[in-house]
Formats: sequence, C-alpha cells, structure tokens
Amino acid sequence: MLKSHNRYSYSPITERKSYQWPNGTRLAIFTALNVEAFPFAEGLGVELAPGQPQPDVVNYSWRDYGNRVGYWRLMELLDEFRIPASVLMNTEIFDECPQIAAAVIKRGDEIVGHGRTNAERQGTMPEEEEKRLINDVVETIRNKTGAAPAGWLGPWVSESHVTPDLLQEAGFSYHLDWMLDDQPVWMKTRLGRILSIPYVRPTNDLPLMHRYQLTPAQYADILVDQFDEMLLQSRDTPLVFCLSFHPYFSGHGFRLKHLRRAYKHILLHSDKIWLARTGEIAKHISALPPGIVPGSV
Repeated sequence: MLKSHNRYSYSPITERKSYQWPNGTRLAIFTALNVEAFPFAEGLGVELAPGQPQPDVVNYSWRDYGNRVGYWRLMELLDEFRIPASVLMNTEIFDECPQIAAAVIKRGDEIVGHGRTNAERQGTMPEEEEKRLINDVVETIRNKTGAAPAGWLGPWVSESHVTPDLLQEAGFSYHLDWMLDDQPVWMKTRLGRILSIPYVRPTNDLPLMHRYQLTPAQYADILVDQFDEMLLQSRDTPLVFCLSFHPYFSGHGFRLKHLRRAYKHILLHSDKIWLARTGEIAKHISALPPGIVPGSV
C-alpha cells in the first residue's frame, strides 16, 4: 500500500451525485488576485528576472509594481465586467499598501488568508511557529475588517503535514492549497473537516506565462478553451473554474488586453455560469445534504 495523507478517499468524478449552483447553473467561476508584500533585500520572492545578489533591485521593484500599478489596473478590468474577486492577501498589505486594503473592503471583495508575506514559507516551520503565523493572520484580518477570514491559501502554496489541522482549528472553513479536483471536496482534519476548493495551477498566470513562456495571446486562448470545455462538461456535473492572477505579472497592459478578451468571451455565457467568490462557494457546499459532496459523510 502507498503511504497516504488520510485526508480524503479516492472518488471518480464520474461516479458522484449531482447538484447545482445558484440559479440552476452548473459552472461556478471565481477570480483570485494574489496581492502580496515583500521586504527589501531579504526573504523569498518570485524571480521574474534572473536573480541577483541582494539587494535584488530588479526583482523587488518588479514585484512592487503589482501593488503600485498592477492591482489597480486589474481592478479597473474587473469593474468593467462587474466581476467579484477573492483577494488572496498578505496581511502586511494592511500596513504597506493601506489603500489596497481599503479598496478591497469598499468593493466588497473577500479577503482570503495568504500569510503575512510571501517572503516566508510555512511548510518548513515547526508546528507551533506555523500555528502562530496562522493565528497572526486571523487576528490581523479580524482587527482590520471586523471579521475573521473563512478561507486560506498558503504563501507559495506551502503546507506542512499539519496545515489543514491548524487551519480548521483556527476557524477556517475552506482552503485552496490542494489542487486535486474540479469540484470542492471535504478533507479530514484531526478535529473535524475542512473544504478544499479547486485553485487550479494549470490556468494560473505565473506557471503558464512566466515558467512556460507562453504569450498573453496564447494564455487567453487557454483560458477560453478551458472555459468552453468546462462549460460543456458541466452539463453532467457541477464544476469550479478558477481564474488566478498576480498583479505584478498580469497587471501589465499587454497582458491585460488579452485577459479582457477572455472575460468578454466568458460573459457571453453569463446565463449558464455563477460568478462567485470562494467564500460563497464554500457556503453553498456546506448547505448541501450529507452524501452529496465527497467527504461529507
């Protein structure tokens, strides 16, 4: 027998019970913005250009562009199409870029816990240190917004062996770390369960356009093709389609142009889709009878 995580059991998507999203729709779509903060000349950080000895001014300033310009351009795009957003936000944004935090709250978008800064990775921390990180995030968001976050995506999508347990114990009802499915799935924790909502890397901007060097036009074509095929598949089973962008990367004009094309195409089918935030998806799943969603019994 293979070593197991013991978080969920195998469940073929073709053998599951069916359900619907609101208004009889079958394809839920959420847009996730990774809004991140980085200290100068230390810690981890995506290298958008070949890394240099610290201070790595090229990569630091490139990432900083996302908060100064890219986030605002992406929000103009989302406002144009009235797209709700789930903002995967480092809590350092509250102090470093308070206008962003204020804009997220004013717009009514959901703040998803995303660590303190993406300069650190929780998966390498001892349990007590990781617990403090998660609790720090909860308390900061609660103090700044009046409500604790319901969802989580780890910085660098990093987990330890006890991350789902710590998240559930800290009050989180769902996370986006595991990319195992096209539907939400309940995962076991040592004191209960937590919902896994698909945050799918194959349609994430950084892997496709940065790592694999696809052009913005090719990336938009992939988003359109993924949407078309998932809309077709959703006739038989409810699905979740994730659009995930980093402002320091997708917030540049030549990429925004093609994201606009993808959203225009998606909204041609607005009567068949549910534009949602991740917390709304989690609440809908939680209200379904036991036995419908994998892991619910």
